[in-house]
Amino acid sequence: MKRRDFIKFSAGLGATMATATPLSSAFAQTKMVLKASDVHPLGYPTVEAVVRMGKKLEAATNGRLTIQMFPSMQLGGEKEMIEQAQLGALQIARISVGAVGPVVDDVNVFNMPFVFRNSKHMEKVIDGEIGDELLAKISTNEKTGLIALCWMNAGSRNVYNNKRPVRTIADLKGLKVRMMGNPLFVDTMNALGGNGVALGFDQVFSSMQTGVVDGAENNPPSFIAQNHYQVAKYFTMTEHLIIPELLVFSRISWQKLSPEDQALIKKLAKEAQQEQRVLWYEAENAAIEKMKAAGTEIITDIDKKPFQDAVKPVWDKYGAKYAAMVKRIEAVQ
Repeated sequence: MKRRDFIKFSAGLGATMATATPLSSAFAQTKMVLKASDVHPLGYPTVEAVVRMGKKLEAATNGRLTIQMFPSMQLGGEKEMIEQAQLGALQIARISVGAVGPVVDDVNVFNMPFVFRNSKHMEKVIDGEIGDELLAKISTNEKTGLIALCWMNAGSRNVYNNKRPVRTIADLKGLKVRMMGNPLFVDTMNALGGNGVALGFDQVFSSMQTGVVDGAENNPPSFIAQNHYQVAKYFTMTEHLIIPELLVFSRISWQKLSPEDQALIKKLAKEAQQEQRVLWYEAENAAIEKMKAAGTEIITDIDKKPFQDAVKPVWDKYGAKYAAMVKRIEAVQ
């Protein structure tokens, strides 16, 4: 079935079920297959965490609720997944904060360059009251059409390209670098001296092949999982962005669940947040070894201070409204 037809069918089915019977009581007894999607392949930390969550959910409900995973962009990129979740054609999606920032502006604080000291600092923030507060803001914003279940670790984002090693700001000059479709990210790359180009994640490989862009920026597991090492030789550990990711649930579908099922899914999602983290670090270490074996030049000997100084215009433009939240983030030890 084509994806477009699948969306129409699923949305129509959801509408039919929504008018058929009182929802809470009906769905408490009805078997449901919750469709989940991710741009990454089976075995990738975010995918594996949701697969494990599905097994727990199936066991806890005696098979009444199950999760069917559609990995590897089978249902499209993040934009398409969000649209399907908003329609109720897809229940669970793993998406980037960058995709939500334009709608729920408060989460954009996580998108600011160098806002976290390191990955461990980021984890303490998302595990605490700030993380819970931002999940609630996403879930209660009617425009999102989504319920934010939990955070997931995505490591640090680093610049890679097929032209030259990047060790200084000057090395970035003139390079066309793919960024996620949020103006803040494009401005960040422009401030660093490159030319930021907004492109969908599913377009990165072909765009580097054809010269539409010279490179992109992401974490080592994504670099390996999406075969970007085949078209980009140089990988620089700039760590300019450390952005957690989100596991979200379709609000239309969520409202059809009983309060008990909602509570169970939230509980299992929080467990998945911690399990995914362990999987993440294993995958990150394995990816770096694969990069070395593939001949990728990994550049770590850079002075980050000039990079941090260079993004001051981004903080001047976007940071003022997040000043209070940034102070809270900085205070997390």
